[in-house]
Amino acid sequence: MIFGVNRQPPRNSTQMQMLNSSPIFHDFSGESYDSDTVRATVDAFARNVGKLKPKHIRRMGGKIKETSSEIEWMLQTRPNRFMNAYIFYYRLATQFLMANNVFVWIRRDENNKIEGFYPLTSSNVDLVNTSVGMAVRFRFYDGKEYVAPYEDVVHLRRFYFNNDMFGEPNRTALTPILNLISVTNQGIANAVKTSAMLRGILKFTGMIKDTDMEKQRQDFQDKYLSASNNGGIAATDSKAEYVELKSDPKMIDEKQMSAMENKVHSYFGTNSKIVQSNYSESEWNAFYESMIESFALQMGLEFTYKIFSDRAQGHGNEILFEANRLQYASNDTKVKIIETLVDRGMMSINQGLEVFNLPPVENGEKRIMSLNFIDADKASEYQLGKVKGSAEPPKVKGGEKKNDDNGET
Repeated sequence: MIFGVNRQPPRNSTQMQMLNSSPIFHDFSGESYDSDTVRATVDAFARNVGKLKPKHIRRMGGKIKETSSEIEWMLQTRPNRFMNAYIFYYRLATQFLMANNVFVWIRRDENNKIEGFYPLTSSNVDLVNTSVGMAVRFRFYDGKEYVAPYEDVVHLRRFYFNNDMFGEPNRTALTPILNLISVTNQGIANAVKTSAMLRGILKFTGMIKDTDMEKQRQDFQDKYLSASNNGGIAATDSKAEYVELKSDPKMIDEKQMSAMENKVHSYFGTNSKIVQSNYSESEWNAFYESMIESFALQMGLEFTYKIFSDRAQGHGNEILFEANRLQYASNDTKVKIIETLVDRGMMSINQGLEVFNLPPVENGEKRIMSLNFIDADKASEYQLGKVKGSAEPPKVKGGEKKNDDNGET
């Protein structure tokens, strides 16, 4: 459905030979994502990455020109037939943290025109040599395979260390703390169950039939161990003696549980305030600069290289991923920044309105500038009372009149 029936992968492939590692990547992310702590942490990153806005720009002569190309429209609205832009980048961010490797296949038609961008999730991936050069062989969970040229695969990596081509998996580093959290959660559940289990023994002093013993036990339970026994007092005669069994299940305290969750948050580059959307302006900026901005930078570089030919890149074509960071600032900060940037001509009126989620106005793309600011090249002339290209009018002495003889008299 994604690859099409007429697309034949390259044949006669041989496995790539790496210097220091294996050319095969196995996906171990499934078990980790089952943890509620991991899932909430990854979601906090992915839902904010989904807000990034891709742009196709062209750098020419030191200037940046927005192109509004078809590629930009595709990346901003619907990268493929099955995903809108938000879901597309949300999935890339999720795979980035969970597998430390992201593979996006660029589908092209027979004329090499881009038809879509498809993130691929497979059981394992290996690099092979084919007739078209280096390629990626995907083995999917249903047993099927597909080989795509590496130049048509956007490859994002995290924890890039020992392996020559792939990011390191999370399994070794993350499994111990996840096992500890799992055991802790099971302990809490067992403690709750224990509190509802056997709480005492009804000891009969004489011989009694099993049926009578069960009836006596049920009567005692109904009378004294139910919620209707508001007084909390039981009464027995000499035929039976009630012996209480004290259970003392050990519960992990809140600080210890929080410390374990913080280890997971730290591993994924965030904290509990970001996960719970309870962050301050400075905390958000720190999270953005350390996690989202670096991911956006890697995406921009990789998408640029895999989308455009060397010639197109030489003409300044580039893909950037941006976010309106002012959306997360306080209203006081927004007002101060807008006042500063608009007065200096660095922001249009519509850009200022966008910060407050207000609709644009007619002619709002014009930039205005306060008269308090002038061109730096003309500052000295302005201070001396001179402006280049203008002549100072001749002074007229007292009692004299102006004439039109060009100064001849």
